[in-house]
Amino acid sequence: MFAVLKTGGKQYKVQSGDMLRVEKLAATAGETVQFNEILMVGATVGAPFVEGAGVQAEVVDQIKGDKVIHFVKRRRKHSSKRTKGHRQQLTLIKITEIMEKGADKSGVKAAIGAGSVSGAAVAAAPKAAPKAAAKAAAPAAEAAADDLTQINGVGPAAAKKLAEAGITTFAQLAAVDVDAFDAVKVKADWVEQAKELAK
Repeated sequence: MFAVLKTGGKQYKVQSGDMLRVEKLAATAGETVQFNEILMVGATVGAPFVEGAGVQAEVVDQIKGDKVIHFVKRRRKHSSKRTKGHRQQLTLIKITEIMEKGADKSGVKAAIGAGSVSGAAVAAAPKAAPKAAAKAAAPAAEAAADDLTQINGVGPAAAKKLAEAGITTFAQLAAVDVDAFDAVKVKADWVEQAKELAK
């Protein structure tokens, strides 16, 4: 059985056991990745992709393509010349399995291009849900905090240092002992203004 998959803006006709050089993927050698953008599997043609189909491949190595020389010469007027060289970064893969159905439930890491997203971001993707919950809880915590920059002499930098020291409300600042507090140089008039604003 063969399949037509799409990766890196190109289409490849593949069979099990084929070795391919594709645009660089965010994966290391020895990892198994799955291509989910399948245009055709056997006689099934997608519109545009075949649902539930996938192609699994093992990453053999991260390689560079042949050097391409780009030479520009302008004959007229000032006759400038410029030479540029480039070696495209590629991933060498070996096709291990072609699946017509059930690829979405396989649990294999999706093949993502390295140019679109970094490997660290791919590794951190499953951990995004707890961070989203923490961000949702943050506005509630910020709502309880007072704007300390209303106090004369407290600018954004001092307010940030106070927040790092755990002081986010006028009541907390009013309760600070000026002589004992070392994190930020708290002035006595800040404490007096905080007492007034806390009322």
